Amino acid sequence: MKKTFKLKRTVQCALCPWRMSTDPNTIPNGYSPEKHENLKRTVASSGALEQVLEHLNKKPLRVMACHENHEAHCIGWLHHQLGDGNNIRLRIDMMNCENLEELEIVGPQHATFEDTLPENK
Repeated sequence: MKKTFKLKRTVQCALCPWRMSTDPNTIPNGYSPEKHENLKRTVASSGALEQVLEHLNKKPLRVMACHENHEAHCIGWLHHQLGDGNNIRLRIDMMNCENLEELEIVGPQHATFEDTLPENK
């Protein structure tokens, strides 16, 4: 039996870059275009079969951390990847999450990772 876990936070923070109302330049501790661009590797872009093979080979799942609490998932990212982002690997892992039903986003969200980048606003 696989071990269950709980998300450290379930409500989207006020300055989450996935919220359409957030200007990434206002993110606490300074905005870094390079760090933001590097987060693209946390967004599922490969085929579903490749994602499942990564899971079976026990490769670490790349996740976007919350900028307020680096020990927690970014709720906007999590919502996107479980929905339109179709991150199969994440969906498999989240089957063992005890509090996923408490996930709460706030307001309209960006449709793609590219939309979260300032030059695309």
